[in-house]
Amino acid sequence: MGEWDLLGRLLDKVQSHSTVIGKVWLTVLFVFRILVLGAGAEKVWGDEQSDFVCNTEQPGCENVCYNQAFPISHVRFWVLQIISVATPTLVYLGHVLHVIHVENKVRQRMKKQAALDDQATLFLRKGYKVPKYSNSSGKISLRGRLLRSYVLHLVAKILLEVGFIVGQYFLYGFTLEARYVCNRFPCPHLVDCFLSRPTEKTVFIWFMLVVACVSLLLSLVELVYLCVKAVKECLARRQDYTVTPVTPPVVERKAFKNQDQMIQNCVNLELELQGRKAVGATAYRSISSEDNNMGEVHI
Repeated sequence: MGEWDLLGRLLDKVQSHSTVIGKVWLTVLFVFRILVLGAGAEKVWGDEQSDFVCNTEQPGCENVCYNQAFPISHVRFWVLQIISVATPTLVYLGHVLHVIHVENKVRQRMKKQAALDDQATLFLRKGYKVPKYSNSSGKISLRGRLLRSYVLHLVAKILLEVGFIVGQYFLYGFTLEARYVCNRFPCPHLVDCFLSRPTEKTVFIWFMLVVACVSLLLSLVELVYLCVKAVKECLARRQDYTVTPVTPPVVERKAFKNQDQMIQNCVNLELELQGRKAVGATAYRSISSEDNNMGEVHI
């Protein structure tokens, strides 16, 4: 189990950056795949090639028959499956750590600049980006490019799970028979080969298959959950920012038209009164100037 420690520590960091369903998926991966594979499956299979016995003494026949029956060992196939399925999660973790590192550098720059300038000038004049994916404690929010990265890693996990399940079926099926019939060269005739503990191995095969299907189902549920959540948030934002035009009924439109006419009449009347006042004031100033001129002549 020592070789799984590094993978376990890396995947443990993903839990704080995943949804609840993602945390359940990681628990299934740790307990029912890695732990069971390390504790039980390796001991059950052991050196399976030495336990593969054929009723012939022809040199090389037994090796050829074993290669035909098991192109890849079940244990190695499951190890490859676990590592491949966990790789998209590790890539997502690398993206998250990169985003957190970049936004921490932005925060440090903001603190240095805040000592010299106010916050508004910092954002407007300097044009720094505001950290929007993580807070000061390192906790992220799944939105924007992080949400897209999370969805892409889910799609990759689903495709890999389906690929390995289908590949296992075409390689050697989901059950093991006690007897395997081989007729490949250099075997001189049909050779009967016998497996050790076929029933116990079949139980492990079905157990790992069920766990893989559960992991696949969890990934599908998480993908649907994130898509529905994103659609709801998009509709909520569109509803907040969209102005819906309201067309009033005919009666209300007539009332609006009459009200507009009344307002226009009032405006016209006001303008007419202001014009009259302006004309009166002009006439008064002209009369006053004439009186002043006459008074000057008499003197």
